[in-house]
Amino acid sequence: MTTATIDAPTLPAAPALPRVTVADLLRRLGDIPADRVRFNPVPGLATFEDLVHVNATRDAQICEWVDGTLVEKAMGFHESWLAVIIIGELYAYLKANDIGMASAPDGVMNILPGVGRAPDVAFIPWAKLKDGKPPARENKVPAVVPDLVIEILSASNTPAEMARKRDEYFRAGVKRVWEISPESRSANVFTGPTAVTPVPADGTLDGDAILPGFTLALRDLFDRADRR
Repeated sequence: MTTATIDAPTLPAAPALPRVTVADLLRRLGDIPADRVRFNPVPGLATFEDLVHVNATRDAQICEWVDGTLVEKAMGFHESWLAVIIIGELYAYLKANDIGMASAPDGVMNILPGVGRAPDVAFIPWAKLKDGKPPARENKVPAVVPDLVIEILSASNTPAEMARKRDEYFRAGVKRVWEISPESRSANVFTGPTAVTPVPADGTLDGDAILPGFTLALRDLFDRADRR
């Protein structure tokens, strides 16, 4: 009896997996601290539904959505208080000038495919919203793009993170970004990702054509925050 042998097929070698480290992930997200990155879902695999769910359940800080990763929003109590003051000024303006709506730090928006951001304060004109009305209540993370974004810098906001945010905002169609620094009590006004006009501590932010007649004096803002 003759026993035949069959040669095992030669399988192609498995493709080499790219070497990606946690450091690479943090660098891509803007050199942010690791304790702001959610590992459930696994970074890179978080979906839009995950973004909606985590912010709807409010089991922790508000999360943004970048590169398939849930990133906890950086904001301390003092920054929250500053946002409240700004929103109060903005609401008073909008009550007298019904040209749009404002959002607070927990207002997450799907500004680009795969990108969900939650500006500290934002202004969205009615002209950008369907039928000139706010998004429906059940639309937890609407696909809307503000004209004005205000970011109040927190300790863990890195320059690289803010540069990435600005790039996304302007690619999405945002017209102005105000970055307010509690540390220096000053601000930067961006009309593009790198086109910036510094506003000193005794200066005033101007709504220009976006919010005609609206101004925000930085000294008044910080004095009010500190009860001076």
